[in-house]
Amino acid sequence: MDLRIFTEPQQGASYLDLLRVAQATETLGYDAFFRSDHYLVMGDGDGLPGPTDAWTTLAGLARETSTVRLGTLVTSATFRHPGVLAIQVAQVDEMSGGRVELGLGAGWYGAEHAAYGIPFPDKRFGLLTEQLEVITGLWGTPVGERYDFSGSHYTLTDSPALPKPVQQSSLLPGAAGVPVIVGGNGPRRTPALAARYATEYNTSFPEIADIPERFSRVRAACEAVGRPADELVYSAALVMCVGSDEAELARRAAAIGREPDELREHGVAGTVSEVVDRIGALAEMGVERLYLQVLDLSDLDHLDLVAREVKPRLG
Repeated sequence: MDLRIFTEPQQGASYLDLLRVAQATETLGYDAFFRSDHYLVMGDGDGLPGPTDAWTTLAGLARETSTVRLGTLVTSATFRHPGVLAIQVAQVDEMSGGRVELGLGAGWYGAEHAAYGIPFPDKRFGLLTEQLEVITGLWGTPVGERYDFSGSHYTLTDSPALPKPVQQSSLLPGAAGVPVIVGGNGPRRTPALAARYATEYNTSFPEIADIPERFSRVRAACEAVGRPADELVYSAALVMCVGSDEAELARRAAAIGREPDELREHGVAGTVSEVVDRIGALAEMGVERLYLQVLDLSDLDHLDLVAREVKPRLG
């Protein structure tokens, strides 16, 4: 089981806050540091000091870390043009020495678009589909050749399709590309996109009992297009709240405004032994990679506890 740290900096975090967490993530041996891509606090908080841009952040972290993988869960298709995003991700991949992954989604939070003047169309799935096609197409075009695309939302003409990522595509042998993560809970269109474009399918904050069915839909979509279903990584994102005892668990739950019993039901939460059992159950459901949502970015001892006491017991 890969364990990845997943942060929500729109709730209130500076670049230096994220740097501390990313460097702790690397030092403690987690597989990756990921962040959300949002521009507005959610809920009752003030969000101070204000939002940080995901790809600007990852560019900085690429130069201040050396081994941990970096990515978004997920970048909104409404935030950037696909040609610009392809350049940004390729550049950060080069800056990191080939450690970047792109999670891409349709976008859903209308308030952040209104707050910063970003168009928020009613129908966004077509945007996402064309962005996946354009981004992977630009990366996959051989050096020296040109890329053209004409869709309902985007048109690219005579593009040199540069720069290229450092990494190689797992879907197009010999072509450049970074791992692409497609996530969502839709029963039909999201699995179809994952089967066509993704190296990983992610289900974020599902009911635990729903995970096997969601994975099954993606496997069926792969089979429908003649792709081996086991080519994809199957992952889940769940909130993390772990304590060495009940008192520490209660303290960490209170710090993020949640109740221990609710966290136990919906997340990776509880005492160390409970969390080991929960992760084992998730593995039996087919989860191969787990994004642990960390909501209190000041509590680095939390990350240390899981690295010391949980990870060694996972086998």
